[in-house]
Amino acid sequence: MSYPQQDALNLHIALTRASQWVNAHMDKDIRRFGLTRSEFGVLELLYHKGAQPIQQIGGKVLMSSGNITYVVDKLEKRGFVRRNASKEDRRLIYAEITEEGTAFIQEAFPKHAEVIAEVMSGLSEEERRIAAELLKKLGRHAQATFQ
Repeated sequence: MSYPQQDALNLHIALTRASQWVNAHMDKDIRRFGLTRSEFGVLELLYHKGAQPIQQIGGKVLMSSGNITYVVDKLEKRGFVRRNASKEDRRLIYAEITEEGTAFIQEAFPKHAEVIAEVMSGLSEEERRIAAELLKKLGRHAQATFQ
């Protein structure tokens, strides 16, 4: 195996392991609120970005479109989300956060952000900035070359 290949494999392993441990912290924190990562992500999206077409949520929270209906159903049962048909196109259904969902995320999100900050404190402020820039660059390249 050539050195560039070994270097790429080492980066892949380090990135994957780091992601697994960071996600373990996130999942543990989110479970204390009685939600899954997907449910929390959808609720957080609707809180910060407003009502969203259900068909487009998956791409914004990195989830398959088939799973979105299930997640929105669960959030709707908890009273956190409601569905609304578009007035312009009845085929288009929007998910919208409710007052109860807003109150919940306003309470939960700052605590979750603290957990994220603590997990990321393994890097200095400058290292976090550089890592974010490099990972965005890597992600854009991977997306552009995907066939």
